[in-house]
Formats: sequence, C-alpha cells, structure tokens
Amino acid sequence: MFPYYQELLDEEKNELTEAIKALQSQTFMLERKYDKKTERYIPNKLYRTCERHLDFLREYFKIADVEIVENRQFGIIFIRTQNLQGDKLSRLTTIFILLLKLIFDEKMNTASNSIYVYTTLNEVYDKIQLFRLWNSKSISPTEVRKTIAALRKYQVIEIIDDIGDLDGDTKFIIYPTVNLLFDGQAIEGIIQQYQEEEEDTDNEPISSTDEDVSEQLALH
Repeated sequence: MFPYYQELLDEEKNELTEAIKALQSQTFMLERKYDKKTERYIPNKLYRTCERHLDFLREYFKIADVEIVENRQFGIIFIRTQNLQGDKLSRLTTIFILLLKLIFDEKMNTASNSIYVYTTLNEVYDKIQLFRLWNSKSISPTEVRKTIAALRKYQVIEIIDDIGDLDGDTKFIIYPTVNLLFDGQAIEGIIQQYQEEEEDTDNEPISSTDEDVSEQLALH
C-alpha cells in the first residue's frame, strides 16, 4: 500500500491527501456537482482522484475498519463503518432528509433521464405540515440554516439561490446522495414516530432542546 503512495508524483500525493480529507469531512463524494457560476453540472476533480486510487483508498481506510464504497448508479463514492456511530443529526435535519427522499422519488417517477431533482423550501415545509412532523410553532431561521448547512456538508443538497437570503422560494438541488441515508422501512418508521410525538406535544411550546433530538446518519 505505502510503496504505491511513495511512487506517486508530489502533485498526485497532494490530490490524494485532499480527497482523503474531503471524504473524512463530508462522507460522500459526488461524481458531478452543480456549479453556480456556469449553472451547469461539472465533473468533480476529487471524485476522479478517489476513483483513480480506489484500491489504495480501500486499503488505507481498512486500517481504521472503515469501508469505502463506490455506487456507480448514483455516481457517489462514500465511506461507511459498522463499528463507529454515525454523526448526530438534529430532529429538523432528519425530517428534511426524510422528506427530501420522498420528493426525490416523486419527481424521479415523473422525470426524464436526469438524476438531479429540484425543489424549494416551501415544498419541504408543505410536506412537514402534510405529515404533521412539527407542531404549530414556526421553525426558526436559525434551525433552518443549521439544517441547510448540514445537508450541504454531506452533499445532499446544493442551494441554487443566494444562500444569504433563505425563504420559502429558495430553490435547491437534491443530489442522489439522499438515496443512501435511510431505506424505505426506516423512513416510514421515523415518520410514524415523529407523528406520534407531535400529537403528544401539540399544545406544548417548542423548547431549545428540540434541536438536540437526533438520529444517527445511516448509510445503505
């Protein structure tokens, strides 16, 4: 493994180091990402680096009992471990992921060959209300911003509009990463659990602890 690394050019070593750091930070690596400047999907250089050195990366992460997975269907390379707990996600972030997955599936059923789906915050809010996943109190802008930041970090979405002005009409892309977070059975179970909890707390104000309710990031 390490002789392979030593034989690389300095530029290749730097690229590989950057790719490893990105995987450790964001878990998922997309083959193509939306570029705001060109308003097009462009190849992700770090993905190509991972793809080129995939065998080395598998051996490298194996030392820490971490698996690196290539999903060619969705064009995603990601890391997965069975022994370490996943990152904690806030309740709102978990709700967003569940509903983004539903929106993704709905739109893919009526879309063409594109694997990219567009939606708005209002569309997510409508589904939160439809499934009764949040009580009558409004969701604070701070909570929404934290959720958006987490979803962008894990390559689940990308904001198309100016991120400085988040409102109901804010448009964003749902990347196919959303398919790898929860399976269908888990989605149904979590939604049902949240619905029951909201029925019990319908008349209670939202407290600051609501942001600490968490689910673990699951990879499938």
